[in-house]
Amino acid sequence: MKNFLVQFFTWWNGQTLGTRFHTWRKGKKVGQDDFGNIYYEGGVDSEGRTRRWVIYNGEAEASRIPPGWHGWMHHRTNLAPSEENYWPREWQKPHEPNLTGSPSAYRPKGSIAHGLRRPQVTGDYDAWTPGG
Repeated sequence: MKNFLVQFFTWWNGQTLGTRFHTWRKGKKVGQDDFGNIYYEGGVDSEGRTRRWVIYNGEAEASRIPPGWHGWMHHRTNLAPSEENYWPREWQKPHEPNLTGSPSAYRPKGSIAHGLRRPQVTGDYDAWTPGG
């Protein structure tokens, strides 16, 4: 019952009832990524191309789509990573979603959000003052 209510009232948790219905009617599963997101295609979009969509494993956040799947979702390639045996190059870092706004977000040294005390200003710095 809880799952039904979440799908009925929220769009950011997994899939809505409309997406579930469209997936049931026209969706063909194409593959799944390492994050557990499932990719589908079926039907036709307004430009006459095959419609493609993802059902996220958890919160709907577009930055959680890895590069190979991103290219397929945006029709840059017709072969999904699951069909072409896609592997990242050895120089590519593993994909990480955007962590902005989360406790794991990047906070550089000196940032107010870092939580550490800023270092004392040394004598080689003159603060700007207007008109001065």
